[in-house]
Amino acid sequence: MDNNFVIKEEKLYKDTGLLFKFILLSAIGIFMFFVPVKYNGQATIPLEIVISFLIEKLPIVVKIYAFIAIMIGAFRPFVRKNWNIDKVTTFFSISKLVGAIFTIILFSGYAPEAVARPDHAPFLFDSLAVQVGTLIPIGSIFLTFLMDYGSIDFIGQFLKPVMRKIWRTPGRTAVVAVASFMGSTAVGVMMTNDLYKELKYSIREAVVVATSFSTVSISFFVVIAKTANIMELWSEFFFEAFLVTFAVTAITVRIPPLSKKPDTYFLNQKGIPEEDIEGNLFVGALNNGLGICKKAGNVFRVTAQNVIDSFDLVFEVLPNFMSIGLIALIIANYTTIFDFFGYIFYPLTYLLKIPEPLLAAKAAFLGLAEMFLPVMLVKDAPLITRFVLCVMSVSQILMFSTTIPTIVSTEIPVSIKDLVIIWFERTILIFLITVPIAYLLIG
Repeated sequence: MDNNFVIKEEKLYKDTGLLFKFILLSAIGIFMFFVPVKYNGQATIPLEIVISFLIEKLPIVVKIYAFIAIMIGAFRPFVRKNWNIDKVTTFFSISKLVGAIFTIILFSGYAPEAVARPDHAPFLFDSLAVQVGTLIPIGSIFLTFLMDYGSIDFIGQFLKPVMRKIWRTPGRTAVVAVASFMGSTAVGVMMTNDLYKELKYSIREAVVVATSFSTVSISFFVVIAKTANIMELWSEFFFEAFLVTFAVTAITVRIPPLSKKPDTYFLNQKGIPEEDIEGNLFVGALNNGLGICKKAGNVFRVTAQNVIDSFDLVFEVLPNFMSIGLIALIIANYTTIFDFFGYIFYPLTYLLKIPEPLLAAKAAFLGLAEMFLPVMLVKDAPLITRFVLCVMSVSQILMFSTTIPTIVSTEIPVSIKDLVIIWFERTILIFLITVPIAYLLIG
């Protein structure tokens, strides 16, 4: 039977109770993730206010929680005896154990300077482990309203033609991108993983979205701009970073390894692609969303299950913040290894006439470890260099301190090798696109 006929025939929008449920849950989810509000004099979103409030009012509680989560995450693979089922799992199991050890050392009172300095372990614990560890389970509550009750499918119908043509992904991808932008990278990856398991993304689509749309949140934009002292160029920085991120993605989806990923679905099941709706687009999209909402069932039961499931991601990600992130910072600040690898990009930065090209090249490579490192390295460099590297830190997306371990910890099948190749491709393209625009904007 024709899908469009089913949509018209059912007329779910005439079910007042179902329509109210759909609108209410959608409104709450949209408000929490996408409505900008003022908090402490800065623009942010309600979800971020909730997280900030909890951290400010219960600092000891959230720190204890993050500490316990790191310990559980580190020892869980060994308790379950699945720590060595494959090479990637073995690597990250050991990495998580190292993260737990670093965390214990940090709070022992006897941490060496390389661990205890404020921009190393304390920064990673307070700014990443606590923040993300709190964000994931609370964010999953409101993600449930958007993902499980039809909102994302309703919106996706309107964006499908644009997303398919330019980025070769479903229309619902736009919602994931905005959620990452307004919430965090973890939120975007979480949404992508859930949609993949729900058979709404193929493997290729899930990998594209996780590696190319799960950018950092707007709050990080502000931190980056302040650190590099380019707040007077906020609008230029904001819009160029946004443009470059999606322009680069439009290219990388058409080249390997992304272009070679299969369009098969989770566990080789039959996928649930977005329907093509004929006739009245709004009515069809609404009926589609209402159909999802109707099938979802009890809100409290589904939300509770999603919150429980979200802790799997917490246990996977937090220990790696404290291991991979800290090791990268120690290497960056106490060795010349990253300087050596920076020479890979030096010919490009030199030909593009970026001021202090070697510094820019080194900073770009540091982005693979942690997004803040490039900005910290060039904060005293010429304005063009600072501007370009600020855009770079946002647009690279993939890094070993957060995104890569987050993606690997999900069900999305992508190798670390592929993630590094995608990062390399993005970095080259970011330079090529960003630098000419930067010179046009700020001279």
